[in-house]
Amino acid sequence: MSLTFKELREANVRRCEEVFHTLEQWSLSDWGCALAGEVGEACNLIKKHRRGEAVDPALIAEEVADAVIYADLLLARMGRDLGEAVRAKFNKVSERRHSGIRL
Repeated sequence: MSLTFKELREANVRRCEEVFHTLEQWSLSDWGCALAGEVGEACNLIKKHRRGEAVDPALIAEEVADAVIYADLLLARMGRDLGEAVRAKFNKVSERRHSGIRL
């Protein structure tokens, strides 16, 4: 069963504030650095895979998932909706590239 952005947001913010801290305790820079760290971890695994090292694809998926989770928390801190941001950006690129594919 696929997860919706709405389900992610509700559980994500609730868990963050239950076991870590409130959204407001971290600045946008804090959230951005956390996001960048997770993307960096995913890229490091991808780099190792590219070099021929054995890397479990599930580990890459975990790091990408961590990045999505932090991206959602960053946007929650900003009062923005991840699903709407993704939809708007996808459609903007489709329009710019003259694609009829829209979300």
